[in-house]
Amino acid sequence: MSDHSPNPDDHDHSHGFTGHTAGANETRIGIAALLTGLFMVAEVVGGLISGSLALLADAAHMLTDFAALGLGWFAFRLSRRPSDERRTFGYDRFEVLVAFVNGLALFVIAGFIVVEAVERLQAPGDILGGTMLVVAIGGLIVNIVVFAILNGADRDNLNIRGAVLHVLGDLLGSVAAIVAAVVILATGWTPIDPILSVLVAALVLVSAWRLVRDAGHVLLEGTPKGLDMADVEPHLVESVAGLREVHHVHAWSITPERRMATLHACIEEAADGTVVTRAIKMELKRRFAIGHATVEIERDCCADHDHAHRHDDANLKDRSA
Repeated sequence: MSDHSPNPDDHDHSHGFTGHTAGANETRIGIAALLTGLFMVAEVVGGLISGSLALLADAAHMLTDFAALGLGWFAFRLSRRPSDERRTFGYDRFEVLVAFVNGLALFVIAGFIVVEAVERLQAPGDILGGTMLVVAIGGLIVNIVVFAILNGADRDNLNIRGAVLHVLGDLLGSVAAIVAAVVILATGWTPIDPILSVLVAALVLVSAWRLVRDAGHVLLEGTPKGLDMADVEPHLVESVAGLREVHHVHAWSITPERRMATLHACIEEAADGTVVTRAIKMELKRRFAIGHATVEIERDCCADHDHAHRHDDANLKDRSA
């Protein structure tokens, strides 16, 4: 028997993407996208004029950043839409998908930079260190501003994390370009440009892997980060009066901030199912930060087990016949 107590959390969609925090995230990522897009054009021009791979690589990265930030902004806009009959949990999961795509894009960018760097090392070209230095300094300033804007947003949000990683890669790229320009102006040694570009690509890859891993975990309905499933049953049995046993516990998240759970609760014969359900949901929210839970109340045996036993008995009778 399913016993669902009235609980505002069950239908509360004022989670981390529709309130004040979501609005602030959306504004910050929109401004970041605009600044990144504008300077990307300047960096492409500067890279072509100076002949710097570091600048062109950073410009290519900024192009994907602009797309990533724009897509992230759209994800926040889309997540504000209410749930409907086809998407009963709403559109929040879209931001996780965007984060996953952003992480994959970082792998592609890093691969492109490495290939170009190898070609440049094999066939070095002339680089205008002065032009490269001016553009790189401008890029560093823009990236610091954009990073500061995003750093003030919700860093637990995967969409924001993906945007920050893209911008952080740009910031490191600008630093590498400045160092390369100074070395070229001082010594004329142009291989420093592709060498530092590969170093930046390697640093970006580490963060990209973490982002893809975390977003993929959410998309695969993995257990929410920091939640030990082994703690759920003993805590509930100890904390909720009238509760004898908990089983068939499943926990996942729509987004890292929006945890969900389902479970079967075997209660005492004299216990009130509605009261026990309310208590379970309160404990799940208080102790495990699970805001939406579906609880199936049982008194004698598990309905799923009973069904399985009847099915097995029927199969045995068919075989004996």
